[in-house]
Amino acid sequence: MEAALVSVATGVLKPVLGKLTALLGDEYKRFTTVRKEIKSLTHELAAMEAFLLKMSEDEDPDAQDKAWMNEVRELSYDMEDAIDDFMQNVDDKDAKPDGFMDKIKSSLGKMKARRRIGSEIHDLKKQIIEVGERNERYKSRTAFSNTKNATVDPRALFMFEHASKLVGIDEPKAEIINLLTEGDGCALTQEQLKMVSIVGSGGMGKTTLASQVYQQLKAKFECKAFVSVSRNPDMMNILRTILSEVSCQNYAHTEAGSIQQLISKINDYRAEKRYFIVIDDIWDSKTWDVIKYAFPMNRCGSVIITTTRIIDVAHLCRSLIGGHVYNIRPLNMAHSRQLFHRRLFSSDEDCPSYLEKASNEILKKCDGLPLAIIAISGLLANMGRTEHLWSQVKDSIGHALERNPSVDGMIKISSLSYFDLPPHLKTCLLYLSIFPEDSVVMRRDLVWRWIAEGFVHKEGKYSAYELGKRYFNELVNRSLIQPVKFRGPLSLDKYDKVFACRVHDTILDFIVSKSIEENFVTFIGSPSVTIGTQSRVRRLSIQVGGKGNSLVPTSLILSHARSLNVFGKTAEIP
Repeated sequence: MEAALVSVATGVLKPVLGKLTALLGDEYKRFTTVRKEIKSLTHELAAMEAFLLKMSEDEDPDAQDKAWMNEVRELSYDMEDAIDDFMQNVDDKDAKPDGFMDKIKSSLGKMKARRRIGSEIHDLKKQIIEVGERNERYKSRTAFSNTKNATVDPRALFMFEHASKLVGIDEPKAEIINLLTEGDGCALTQEQLKMVSIVGSGGMGKTTLASQVYQQLKAKFECKAFVSVSRNPDMMNILRTILSEVSCQNYAHTEAGSIQQLISKINDYRAEKRYFIVIDDIWDSKTWDVIKYAFPMNRCGSVIITTTRIIDVAHLCRSLIGGHVYNIRPLNMAHSRQLFHRRLFSSDEDCPSYLEKASNEILKKCDGLPLAIIAISGLLANMGRTEHLWSQVKDSIGHALERNPSVDGMIKISSLSYFDLPPHLKTCLLYLSIFPEDSVVMRRDLVWRWIAEGFVHKEGKYSAYELGKRYFNELVNRSLIQPVKFRGPLSLDKYDKVFACRVHDTILDFIVSKSIEENFVTFIGSPSVTIGTQSRVRRLSIQVGGKGNSLVPTSLILSHARSLNVFGKTAEIP
């Protein structure tokens, strides 16, 4: 039987379906009056669960779909509460009453409970149907306006920055070139194929670095191509682009009948030629397993560079010819400050002394991530140069930063990694939002929390804890959490060496925002964190200390909370 996992995408719909199925079993067969309602409700919820899972893959659902998804998720929690309450009251395993009057009271109590569950099941079914009908009714009115404006990937723009405008690029660029030339400066004329796979989290500058190396070296090669793969690759279009660039002909609309034919054409063009290919932004091994066959293993001194966020993919790429994995590093503080100031002040202007403290604290939170520095400096450029405003921005980093056009690019980069996750990993990642910024989270504690929340269950030969460790390792592999306590280098099956992690503030910004949006976690006490629009709390994170308010608002309904997490000093709960 499939485990009834709790999910950020479907709420507790899967556990609810399991419990409704139990109510249809022999143990509860005496509830003949509600069995028909339960069957109908089960079918309705199963269809809704499938639709919610499909919608959870949409990076930008429209407002109506989002509202409908939230309604269904919230109803699932209410259903589980009602069913749990009912099963608790009528469980046959209750102690048997002794006297005659006790038996009468017990029978009357169970009859009352049966009537109540019948009424509640009927009401819940009615609500579910009304939610679905309302969605369909208004959806038909807005179907004509579902087109979306195309957005520009912010990474693409930095590829075209002149090298003189880039900060901290010279050293890593020299290191990549050194790997390609084996330190002798002339290996580009030798016969051996050279390979470097650049790996790092989103926003670290992998694409920019690969582009700079490409621009410097491409003139030495007969065939060259720079191709971005993206999260949902169209392999035919990618191979057509490679074919067009290496042949210097337009094959964008070629009618080649298959991937195999395109790979064959590419190989024909490059069979005896030196080539330099950059394959940017590879997300999975399946993509690489196709693209690699377009690289003939000739002995003409060719070069391949790949970029990826995923450690396993980087090692898979370099294994083609025994190449190198290059772990891109964050900017040091000097380069971070240079990039930050360059985008805020003119060349002959220094940072005012009264802003230096806030500036340094902002840069510390950006932690050397170029995209974060650019986004935050863009936000500050549209504000007044006051210590109060800059301190507000500093406090908001890591606490669901206010949505602003200047930071949309940073949020977009974070969201790409999130939406590439399967549902169970999305849930496990969002759960990390309960911890305050800069928290060091022990793997063991985190996995047991996931299990207690119902995010992880035993599966096949793996215990729940073993499976939870695999989920933790996968989040490390995808560069979504940062290992802070580990032994030895991180590669392939070495993740068991990681014992603790932290979440980069830019990722924390995104997952806090997402948790609030989905009513997955309610936050109290953290600076600049809002509690969202839902009054019913599912998981409560109270983060006491600093400038935050430690009082839990009386408007919140805590009776439905699944977990309470308190960080810092004690808080007052009415």
